[in-house]
Amino acid sequence: MQSNTKESGLETLIVEHLINHNGYEQGTNNDYNKDYAIDETRLFNFLQDTQPDRLEKLGVFKSDVNKTKFLNRLQGEITKNGIIEVLRRGIKIYPVTLDLFYITPSQENANAKELYNKNIFSVTRQLMYSRDNTKLALDFAIFINGLPIITCELKNRLTKQNVEDAVYQYKTDRDPRELLFNFGRCMVHFAVDDNEVKMCTKLDGKKSWFLPFNKGYNDGAGNPPNPNGIKTDYLWKEILVKDELANIIENYAQIVEEKDDETKKVKKTQIFPRYHQLSGVESILADVSEKGAGQKYLIQHSAGSGKSNSIAWLAHQLVSLSNKDGKNIFDSVIVVTDRINLDKQIKNTIKSFMQVSNTVGHAESSGDLKKLLQDGKKIIITIVHKFPYILEDIGNQHRKNNFAIIIDEAHSSQSGNMSAKMNMALSDKYEDSDEETIEDKIVKILEGRKMLTNASYFAFTATPKNKTLEMFGVPYPADGKIKHRPFHVYTMKQATQEGFIIDVLKDYTPIKSYYKIAKIVEDDPMFDKKKAQKKLRKYVESNEKAIELKSEIMVDHFHDQVFAKGKIGGQARAMVVTSSIERAIQYYYSISAYLEKRKSQFKAIVAFSGEKEFGGKKLTESSINGFPSNEIEKKFKKDPYRILVVANKFQTGYDEPLLHTMYVDKVLTDIKAVQTLSRLNRAHPQKYDTFVLDFANEADIIKEAFSKYYKTTVLSDETDPDKLNDLESDIRGYHVFTDYHIDTIVELYLNGAERDKLDPILDVCAKNYEDELDEDEQIDFKSKAKAFTRTYGFLASILPYGNAEWEKLSIFLNLLIPKLPAPKEEDLSKGILEAIDLDSYRAEAQTKMSIVLEDSPYYEIDPVPTTSGGGKADPELDLLSNILSSFHDLFGNVPWKDEDQVKKHIASIPEVVAKDKDYQNAMKNSDKQNAKIESQKALNRAVINLMTDNMEIFKQYNDNDSFKKWLSDMVFNITYNTDGEVFTGNTEIQ
Repeated sequence: MQSNTKESGLETLIVEHLINHNGYEQGTNNDYNKDYAIDETRLFNFLQDTQPDRLEKLGVFKSDVNKTKFLNRLQGEITKNGIIEVLRRGIKIYPVTLDLFYITPSQENANAKELYNKNIFSVTRQLMYSRDNTKLALDFAIFINGLPIITCELKNRLTKQNVEDAVYQYKTDRDPRELLFNFGRCMVHFAVDDNEVKMCTKLDGKKSWFLPFNKGYNDGAGNPPNPNGIKTDYLWKEILVKDELANIIENYAQIVEEKDDETKKVKKTQIFPRYHQLSGVESILADVSEKGAGQKYLIQHSAGSGKSNSIAWLAHQLVSLSNKDGKNIFDSVIVVTDRINLDKQIKNTIKSFMQVSNTVGHAESSGDLKKLLQDGKKIIITIVHKFPYILEDIGNQHRKNNFAIIIDEAHSSQSGNMSAKMNMALSDKYEDSDEETIEDKIVKILEGRKMLTNASYFAFTATPKNKTLEMFGVPYPADGKIKHRPFHVYTMKQATQEGFIIDVLKDYTPIKSYYKIAKIVEDDPMFDKKKAQKKLRKYVESNEKAIELKSEIMVDHFHDQVFAKGKIGGQARAMVVTSSIERAIQYYYSISAYLEKRKSQFKAIVAFSGEKEFGGKKLTESSINGFPSNEIEKKFKKDPYRILVVANKFQTGYDEPLLHTMYVDKVLTDIKAVQTLSRLNRAHPQKYDTFVLDFANEADIIKEAFSKYYKTTVLSDETDPDKLNDLESDIRGYHVFTDYHIDTIVELYLNGAERDKLDPILDVCAKNYEDELDEDEQIDFKSKAKAFTRTYGFLASILPYGNAEWEKLSIFLNLLIPKLPAPKEEDLSKGILEAIDLDSYRAEAQTKMSIVLEDSPYYEIDPVPTTSGGGKADPELDLLSNILSSFHDLFGNVPWKDEDQVKKHIASIPEVVAKDKDYQNAMKNSDKQNAKIESQKALNRAVINLMTDNMEIFKQYNDNDSFKKWLSDMVFNITYNTDGEVFTGNTEIQ
């Protein structure tokens, strides 16, 4: 008999596995009640088996009226709260409460184990679910105790159909008005073929949003080849097993409600974990169960991967995680974040699983944390910059406890002093003693810097830096080095390919600026070339004329290319990224003015922190916008607000799926480039693309930044602690201080001495630095001192052994460095802005491009640099005219078709003009002003005569004022002389 390669063959394979290996019962269409969308037979079998007394009280078998009353009550509860809540909580129906699902038992609870085993998991093939269209059948549905939790449509690639056909079937043939497909009636709907799985939690016709539920392959989408079966068999062999489904119901799946403060409308969203979230959290919990407290975990999950839910699921399960003896591993879970909205999100997620008011607390100050710990709060959320203060006051009794510290977006602020304070506060090894010697205090700080043995660290980030990898990553030997990798990975590549995030580099357009800067002083002064070029660039790009032009480009683009084309169903928003608060305010007013001029229906919002003086007034974002700062996110979701102008705000951690287009006028590199552009990547059912218009960056720089975090990021080697010995030797070699200075300062500092005791000693050392070292030596000393404190602050937290001498030197240098004056450095670019004026400016879009990232196995980053990186470059002085010339080479050239030909013709013009008789006469017999007029007339004639040879020059001369002025000035300056001599020299055109 031949193999059954049809769809029915796959269906048989799955159903038989569920029955023979997973302990399911097989249901039939006769068991299914279409009016209530339940397997009635198994529902009553379960209730009769587990709660016969309660069922008897309801009298459901005594009369049809009682039975209907019960089924209607059940129906109402599922409609109101969703199937997940009904399974978790059961239903109350007078005079009893019925359990509809028994949760996973703890190891020692035999009674709970017996009840759990009475749960009936069943599968029904070809389920005829419709009352009206009786021929419609679903491939299969899964029930727990007669209540449906999962539906499934199968397709088979061998019969030329795939998962997308199953998705299409759900969207077009599975009417969401059918009871089984109502929102919240099932936990999830799966579309499956032999290669891929997709899932949907809300069927909504063509708007149904199916997302991949795949393992991932080669750091990308899809599933790996399976040597033991079909690629997608993890669905029925790992996910649809009883214990795992029970785990998902108890700890992951939920309906989250969000209330709109203005309209008071409640929006319900059903959440089912994505594969990487489930596997990430479960693999961490398994490792913690085995190893206990005191471990480190780095989780590299891409932006848009649902980190907030992963953190919430991990936090609430760590609270109740027990070891083999049944004892809780952690007393408290501390979540450190820099996202204020994460607090709300965690509370929302957790409230389905436990009593939030008894479990979750928010710590703003040290007193709060102390009280929360004493009150037995299990999950404590705090903002990252509040954390050091909070930890200082924790009493000794809490150091006996075990802590789980979850770090959202693992920032480097977890290293150094903040980490020392955190660790000292939580560790059980510290007892304050009056008899403590200076040596004791040194040892205490050393230990404080260490990763605690009574705490586990869980660091989540999309973009791990070298410090983060070395501190939290998993070490492993390779190529003769110790490398570090993340514990769990969900890459940007996979997230993009799976459609969880949008590829923000697909539509990337750099904007090139062209401008002419005129010299407005008679002489030609010298300036520091590099600094001058920087100042010129800043001057041009922040010039009112340039801001206006760029604002017009942005607004026109938004109206014509984004709104008019109905991006995100006509709801698309845009962000303008600026380099400073002043620039953001400039842009806000310029964009607002142009929107008004266009009679646009839209408005802009500006976002920045603090207060800024602008136009003689002190401004804040709320005074400009006309509403409080905390309403920016909410207002931006609603019309008329469509354009958000930002300065160092909303560039990290801001999740707004309606954000479609970004206008960048800020230099972005490395992690900042990834974090900023990634604001666009959040998926939305109607979002198919994004758009970046970049006025400030080169495509290659952006590509390099994203390449680091596209796949798994690995640390290439560990930081070499012997570099500290080298730095110490070099620093001591300058004889700025002695051991006496170090010992005295450290003793005074650790005993809490006043400033007037410390300063005299530090001032002596600072005087030695000023008097004994020349400028280059001062730079070398100071930069190496900084490198020492930076490297030691990091290494001390991860090295197995402490070094008291390094600790003392670090304390001393941290106090000395602020006392050391910076080497005097003259600004040789000063005054350049007074010597120039912006003559013309235009911005031109280059070709739209798609930046494609390399598909290497992983990206290695170097360890923390231990070199000083100091030194002062000698300024390169140049004439103002040459600086402007080279500046135009870099930024301001007109894009000629044949540049060499143009230069050749322009070079011939001065001689032609110099031969003009009227001009020669004016040079000899008139003043400079009249000579300039005659020079201009002669130039006009020369350019007209050039028409036949070079139309481009004629066109630019007549259309481009800046080119006309440049040519006029150049010709006159070269040819003018009071003797009326004819210029015959060579004109070199740069």
